[in-house]
Amino acid sequence: MANSTRCAACKYLRRRCSHDCILASYFPSTNPERFACVHKIFGASNITKILQQLPVHQRAVAADCMFFEAGSRVRDPVYGFVAIISQLHQQIIITQRELAETQGQIAFYGAQQVQGLKQKTESRIQYNETMCFNASQ
Repeated sequence: MANSTRCAACKYLRRRCSHDCILASYFPSTNPERFACVHKIFGASNITKILQQLPVHQRAVAADCMFFEAGSRVRDPVYGFVAIISQLHQQIIITQRELAETQGQIAFYGAQQVQGLKQKTESRIQYNETMCFNASQ
C-alpha cells in the first residue's frame, strides 16, 4: 500500500503499511478510532498475534469482537462486557419471574372459570330435575 493509503493501525503506529498488512482489512483508514480503542486494551502485537492464529474467514469476526470488548473495557474498566452480560442475565431472571406469575394467574383464573361453569351446570341440572319432577306430578 502506498503511504497515503495506510490502514488505521499503521497510521496510529506511524509505520509503513505493507501490501500484506494483516491489520489493513480489519482496521481501515476510514475508522481510526476503532484501532485506537482496540490498541489501548490489547496492544498492537497481541492484536496481530490473535489475527495470525486464526483462519482468514474468522479474522473479521475476531476483530469485531476485540473492538466490542475494548469499547466495553473503556466504558467499564473493571467488568467490561461482563457487566452487559450480567445485566441481561438479571433481565432474564426478572422476566422469568413475571412469566411464572402470569402463568399462575392464568391458571388461577382458568380454575375459577371452570369452577363457575361447573356450578352453573350443576344448578341447571338441578333446575331441570326439579322441573321434570314437578311436571310428572
